[in-house]
Amino acid sequence: MEKTLIDWNNLTLSGQAVSTLHRQEFRSDKIKEISDVIDKSIVDNNKKRPRRKYLGGSSLGEECSRKIQYRYMGTEPDREKEFNAKTLRIFQFGHEIEDMKAEWIKQSGFDLRTVDKQGEQFGFSIADDQIKGHIDGVICAGPVELQYPMLWECKSANDKKFKEFVRVGVAKANPTYAAQIAVYQAYMDLHENPALFTVMNKNTSEIYYELVPFDKALAQKISDKGVQILTATKASEMLPRIAHNRDYFSCKWCEFNNTCWEQ
Repeated sequence: MEKTLIDWNNLTLSGQAVSTLHRQEFRSDKIKEISDVIDKSIVDNNKKRPRRKYLGGSSLGEECSRKIQYRYMGTEPDREKEFNAKTLRIFQFGHEIEDMKAEWIKQSGFDLRTVDKQGEQFGFSIADDQIKGHIDGVICAGPVELQYPMLWECKSANDKKFKEFVRVGVAKANPTYAAQIAVYQAYMDLHENPALFTVMNKNTSEIYYELVPFDKALAQKISDKGVQILTATKASEMLPRIAHNRDYFSCKWCEFNNTCWEQ
């Protein structure tokens, strides 16, 4: 019986049972070329994304105010510290995990809302739109007796970091995340009830859940930090470095290491 194959070049059916695909020799150079083309596309498309022109609530808790200031000013990162395709894929994977987690929470009976009536992500804007934040969602009700509504924040982590979250909680495992939660609770008027913080283990798919009470002092500290960055930038002043040399751990991995230390 004659096989009918698709002529992929002309997108028509062909009666000729001719296929060279499994007769071709494996060519590692072509495999690398495929990988390079895809990776380059990922990096190039990321560069086309418009840069933020405001302070993001998710980053205000980072250790170095000067680093946050550079980002706010639109400073180009050091060339060798630009995000590569692997890092960008990790970021994208985190977004995909968030969507999955949201669906699982909804189908279990929780009233999780991730967008408003216009289909836009919930968020806040203060200081003449110079400080903004966008939350993962709000849980308004559910099958478990809790205090609603509550902020929902979702993250993902590798196995080592995940175990640290389980062992010591978000405030100690990742102070930046804790600051983000506190700021979001404050400015989204969700501070009366604990937030639900979730982390998925990217190695095992385990999920860690934590109820995080509102930390008023932390929210105020981070808010003041944002104002300090805005004030310094408006006055054309750079905030001080957090270390005495560029080999400090956080500086070593900073995307503005050269810019900061060679000025």
